[in-house]
Amino acid sequence: MVIRPLARSELPNDTAALARYLIGKVVVRELPEGVASGRIVETEAYVVGDAAGHGYRGMTPRNRSLFLEPGHAYVYVAYGISYMLNVSSDVPGIGTGVLIRALEPLEGIAIMRLNRGIERLRDLARGPGRLATALRIDRSLDGLDLCRKGPLWLGHGEDDEPGEIGQSTRIGISRDASRLLRFYVRGSPFVSGPRSLNE
Repeated sequence: MVIRPLARSELPNDTAALARYLIGKVVVRELPEGVASGRIVETEAYVVGDAAGHGYRGMTPRNRSLFLEPGHAYVYVAYGISYMLNVSSDVPGIGTGVLIRALEPLEGIAIMRLNRGIERLRDLARGPGRLATALRIDRSLDGLDLCRKGPLWLGHGEDDEPGEIGQSTRIGISRDASRLLRFYVRGSPFVSGPRSLNE
């Protein structure tokens, strides 16, 4: 499969627009034993003034990557156990981003199965914690430029057209929970969340 890196100039400068734009793009993880990749099928936007966003209260040592120019990785630990991959989305100094919630596995499926300890293709990267484990994403990748080839990057696949994109409220948050800032591929078996949100 031929994949080329996303150029920063291609990224929409609106966080919600970026969350939608990233549907169908590819996350590429280069590991010592080979390349693992997946097509993005689900994202969530965390916008300016969003009480659910990590940048809401300002910059800290933990979230500083969220305040970089668009296209950088912000990796954090949720609930003390699961890593989450986010893409910074605004001008430097504004802490907004897009959470990558689910992937359709493309390359390196054997690597992902080993990393996850499961066989079922559908469950390898269905959910943000699972996809981080499948691609061995951790805090060492925080702050990485995702618009250039390296250990972790974003790319265009041979077919970026994802099909019909649905929109819903976000998953697992309590603040600003009514905003329709989650985007997903309708009908994809690789999307996470309850069926009621994926109609």
